[in-house]
Amino acid sequence: MDWRSLEIYDNKKDPCGPMYYNGVYHEFYQYNPDGAFDPNDSLMNMVWGHSVSTDLINWIGLEPAIKPDIPSDICGCWTGSATILFGVQPVIIYTGLIDRKANQVQNIALPKNRSDPYLREWAKVGSNPVIQHVIPGLNSSHFRDPTTGWIGPDGLWRIAVGAEVNGIGTALLYKSEDFMSWTRIERPLYSNNALNMWECLDFFAVVPGSNNGLDMSSEIPSGAKHVLKVSINSCDMYIVGVYDLKRDEFVPDTVQDDNRLWTRIDYGTFYASKSFFDSKHGRRVIWAWSNETDSYSDDIAKGWAGIHSIPRTIWLDGDGKQLIQWPVEEIESLRINEINHQGLELKKGDLFEIKGIDTLQADVEIDFEPTSIDDAETFDPSWLFDPRKQCREADASVHGGIGPFGLVILASDNMEEHTAVHFRVYKSEQKYIILMCSDLRRSSLRPGLYTPAYGGFFEFDLENEKRISLRTLIDRSAVESFGSGGRICITARVYPVALVDDDGAHMYAFNNGSTTVRVPQLRAWSMKRAQVNVMKGGSVIDA
Repeated sequence: MDWRSLEIYDNKKDPCGPMYYNGVYHEFYQYNPDGAFDPNDSLMNMVWGHSVSTDLINWIGLEPAIKPDIPSDICGCWTGSATILFGVQPVIIYTGLIDRKANQVQNIALPKNRSDPYLREWAKVGSNPVIQHVIPGLNSSHFRDPTTGWIGPDGLWRIAVGAEVNGIGTALLYKSEDFMSWTRIERPLYSNNALNMWECLDFFAVVPGSNNGLDMSSEIPSGAKHVLKVSINSCDMYIVGVYDLKRDEFVPDTVQDDNRLWTRIDYGTFYASKSFFDSKHGRRVIWAWSNETDSYSDDIAKGWAGIHSIPRTIWLDGDGKQLIQWPVEEIESLRINEINHQGLELKKGDLFEIKGIDTLQADVEIDFEPTSIDDAETFDPSWLFDPRKQCREADASVHGGIGPFGLVILASDNMEEHTAVHFRVYKSEQKYIILMCSDLRRSSLRPGLYTPAYGGFFEFDLENEKRISLRTLIDRSAVESFGSGGRICITARVYPVALVDDDGAHMYAFNNGSTTVRVPQLRAWSMKRAQVNVMKGGSVIDA
């Protein structure tokens, strides 16, 4: 959470301490029990909400796990992480607010009864706070969100804490023998003056080209890379590099002084992401908070605000540069009523309606194959600094060489309302660059909504791969799109009037480029509702 820019009527926020333990998935999260409204000092009452699942899809809501009730968190329990020590002992480490000036320290809590499969009750250790905020140059109101712990070759535990030290964004490093008594290492894990406060840190190991996850509590194999993710300026960015064990430092493969060129986990409304090692399936899973972009009054009427993204498996591409993300396979258990089209051909201006599914709750997978690569427009490297601007200027209605082509979703009968998720192919000196956009500017006729054009670029070997894939998951106001097998992801929130009428939304595949685009495969499904319990007014109701 960013103290100065937080929309404080959001009552469900950052994922905290996700873990898989004794057959149960746990999702903790920042939760405002006062509800989706703006009482005085609402930030001072943040608790850790708690839900559990056996499949990452259907969830049971429990009572909050951690509440402000000791001096070192009396003004709020903020974001943190969970570590399972040696596979048997879960430990939560989290940020506590100690006063109304938002001065922050780090605390620890343990489950009261490890035999309880849901770990309903947690007890704070008597030595809290375990990490104080007395550090030279530290902004003590910018000192939060400890990571999951990992073990070094010396057998000591390590965590990193996001901070601003002397105005510079810093991942402070701490060591411990027992996970209770911590000592700060003078040299940070990593710092960079391109950004100030770093929050919601995540630090994990990956093997290039393997979608198997790695447990940070175990020995990391040689050849592995490490990823440092930071949340800042309403987006989650990451750096790939190596962890120098001798110096206890993260060393990026490439240093970008301009943070606009840092790679993003997701190019839409996706923030405070947190990953964990899923020992059940041997994978790393990540999810994030997606805030509402409708009006304050809408959230008051709903009684809640803020959702979490669909859990995603995350791994490193074979080139060691790009993270890949894909919805966890369990999401496919919600698919019903499949439709399948093969061998479609979209000429310039063509619009193919996708019928036979619930367009408000759908999973759509489509492959696009340009018939020629000669018409790609020239890429301008300056566009990398502001992909959204390029999406606004080269939108779905602006004819190009190869593209725009993609999906139109949640469209009204007359197309006055619609959201376009689309690609446009460019040619640089030695490679092809693809722009993916999720354009919300015509998504709703309702006034006062935030309707940007999200976008990002990615490299693509068009000569060899040929097919450009798009998967879009639609869950009424939530739209999550995965381009090129998960090389690029965009999460959006949309609120069209068409949502009021379950029969009022249309979906199309389209092409507005000069080059004809084939669609070798188009598959789509309606999606059943998951069984998710939502806290409202102090009670648990089925959503």
